[in-house]
Amino acid sequence: MTFLYSAINILLVFATVMTLCAMLIYVERRVAAWVQDRYGPNRVGPAGLFQSVADGLKFLFKEDVIPAHVDRRLVLLAPCVSLVTALVAFAVVPFGPTDLAAGGYQAVIAPYVDIGILYIFAIGSLAVYGVILGGWSANNKYSLLGGLRSSAQIISYEIPLGLSIIGVVLMAGSLNLERIIGQQAASNWPLWNILFQPLGFLLFMTSAFAETNRLPFDLPEAEQELVGGYHTEYSAMKFALFFLGEYANVITTSFLMVILFFGGWHCPFLATAETPAWLGFFTKFLVITLKMTLVILFIIVVRWTIPRFRFDQLMSLAWKVLIPLALVNLVAVMVVLESKRYNGVAGLEWLLLPISIAAILVTGWIAARMPSQQARETASELGTRG
Repeated sequence: MTFLYSAINILLVFATVMTLCAMLIYVERRVAAWVQDRYGPNRVGPAGLFQSVADGLKFLFKEDVIPAHVDRRLVLLAPCVSLVTALVAFAVVPFGPTDLAAGGYQAVIAPYVDIGILYIFAIGSLAVYGVILGGWSANNKYSLLGGLRSSAQIISYEIPLGLSIIGVVLMAGSLNLERIIGQQAASNWPLWNILFQPLGFLLFMTSAFAETNRLPFDLPEAEQELVGGYHTEYSAMKFALFFLGEYANVITTSFLMVILFFGGWHCPFLATAETPAWLGFFTKFLVITLKMTLVILFIIVVRWTIPRFRFDQLMSLAWKVLIPLALVNLVAVMVVLESKRYNGVAGLEWLLLPISIAAILVTGWIAARMPSQQARETASELGTRG
């Protein structure tokens, strides 16, 4: 029975993610048009709804050009690695309730994986190989620079990304995503991890932007500097696979944000124990879908709001800001939880909220008082002249 559930879920997830990727491209173009005060796609179908279908057909029938000076096998392998790692990571992500004992449907491909977060991080770290292979095998200096940027960026931001969730794991006492949701859903009130660890959420969100190459962290494909970055030599379906992999990563990351910090499918006073099993399942599924949709819309709006960082700013942010803050957050969670266990005082975890806010305010105060890059360059120039 479990195998049947998994097989059905694999087909459903694959079809849904591919459809969502197409729709997200359309939504992103419409949001970009709204932000920039223009029309956006409005020619193909009602309100331009079939624009993504037209783009997909264009990629499918476009001539597949592979330059003569490249390593053909690696060029073909790179986009496949990017897409496959993004899809395989979704195997342990619950997109709804998974308790079969309650008479519901098991809304996860691989249920009860006790190392679910480690699995997602392990698979996600392999995605960098697709970008590196794409940049190196193209035998193009712009592609190579894009690949090198991506490897440095992804490796750097994996550290604060991993550190930011350790506090959540400690509070739940498990690496299992379903148990993390259960820990947040233990109360009728929305006592989600975002209330106890806003600093952890901020670190996770910022690192996730960098891991998925989204603005303001899309330095590997900065078109002003690198033409197209690591996929400069790619066209037709090979380019489309890179694109699909990026949006599939956005979907997976959005689900993780909702599960780790916003209670997953939990919503106060909805789908209680008295609710029929089928109604409870659909209610919880709609709740987690709505939360995921709001997170994706936020990610899209950020792309068209914040300008791109310079590469030195990007690396400095990871090593000089995010990693120290992640360590502060981790130590605070460990001290508070150990104090609660030792003293037996209930509600001691609420101390994490003022600690997180204080850390954010202190960091902002220090950043505001630091001289800007232009001021440092001016001072250096005056010193040289003197």
